[in-house]
Amino acid sequence: MASEKIKTYSTESFRNKFMAPEIAPLLKPQYGMFFMVRVEEMLRTIQLPVPPVRSTIHTFIFLTQGEAILTIGSETYTIHANECLVVPAGQLYSFSNHDVNEGFICGLHTNFLAGRFGKQELLQTFEFLNSWGNPHIQPDTQASRYILRVVERIFEEYLANGLKNTNLVQSYCIALLYELNQVYTPLTHHLKARSVWLVNQFKDAVFRHIRTHHRVSEYATMLHVTPNHLNKVIKQSTGKSPTQWIDETLLLEAKALLYQTQFSISEVAAEIGIFDQSYFSRLFKKHEQVTPLQFRKMIEMS
Repeated sequence: MASEKIKTYSTESFRNKFMAPEIAPLLKPQYGMFFMVRVEEMLRTIQLPVPPVRSTIHTFIFLTQGEAILTIGSETYTIHANECLVVPAGQLYSFSNHDVNEGFICGLHTNFLAGRFGKQELLQTFEFLNSWGNPHIQPDTQASRYILRVVERIFEEYLANGLKNTNLVQSYCIALLYELNQVYTPLTHHLKARSVWLVNQFKDAVFRHIRTHHRVSEYATMLHVTPNHLNKVIKQSTGKSPTQWIDETLLLEAKALLYQTQFSISEVAAEIGIFDQSYFSRLFKKHEQVTPLQFRKMIEMS
């Protein structure tokens, strides 16, 4: 399980923390369950940078013009017109650029589709809603037109009626998820089924247990394989070793704590399960080229 000290923002708390009051007219009642606004209108109200945070909702960005840059987990993604980026609920993300773009941003709580999908069924049906899925969806020209039609219809309904016609908005949202799923490409599309399962389960285990499990052997035991086999499959499949995945996830948690809390460096290290401050500082500098203290000072100056 990730550090409980890292704040997970509801839509309301995110709005209060990072957005100007001008956003209020764009959001309808029950916006914690679902909302959709134009990207360009949201950007005019947001206070950047947004440090690494988590959200209680799944977030979808679909661009019609320009580009958007977002860091999701330890990877930074750039999307362009007619492309979609998905931030799963609970995943750390951040952004700092005043991007020039147009399009739509949609927030969808899993509970909004209750009755149509259970939580597990939703995550199993749409891989991109999981932390280990591919967040960057790149439809072809025809598919992007279909997706845009559904997005525009949802936006028109939301603009006119909010969630008064809940069943209608839910149905269009399900259609949107299936349209995206039609053109979704898994990160593991080139792998055999057994390797796909192991890669996805490993990523999910790291996401859930990073605070207490730092060794490749611990994840191998969880997944009922040998450390050597886990090393081989993960390295061949993703281009990064299990140790790299573990270290990157640890540092992402640490950076979020350095942003969000006033914990001392030793307390930040302890929160992610490292009780040797010297080792934590060496690990941090190895990957970030600065010490945790220097990193925090950079935050304070930004």
